[in-house]
Amino acid sequence: MRHRIAGRSFSRDKDHRQALFRNLITELFRHERIETTEAKAKAIRADAEKLISLAKRAEAATAVQKVHARRLAGKTLTDPDITQKLFEKIGPRYKERAGGYTRLFKVGPRHGDAAPVVIMELVEREA
Repeated sequence: MRHRIAGRSFSRDKDHRQALFRNLITELFRHERIETTEAKAKAIRADAEKLISLAKRAEAATAVQKVHARRLAGKTLTDPDITQKLFEKIGPRYKERAGGYTRLFKVGPRHGDAAPVVIMELVEREA
């Protein structure tokens, strides 16, 4: 029974799952669009949107709070250049938006195992 067990495990241990999510979120911010399974996209969606909200709040923060926000984001993102992009480009882009920074487009089943594939992208992305 799965009573009171939150989240998805993807048949991976905690460290492997954390690394998977960190890599997916980093690549989402790098390319502003990724293709992955629907379950993985739904699993990382909340964390990605929280990082964008963190970057938005850091704009109006004090210097100490900005450093703290960058360090919090650096815990999740695997590339310092992507952390910089998050705070300098992606966060300010959504200044007027209240939430819902990502969208999912269903592509269809994957050939090998018929897993449902989606394209996850940032809303209002640059061309």
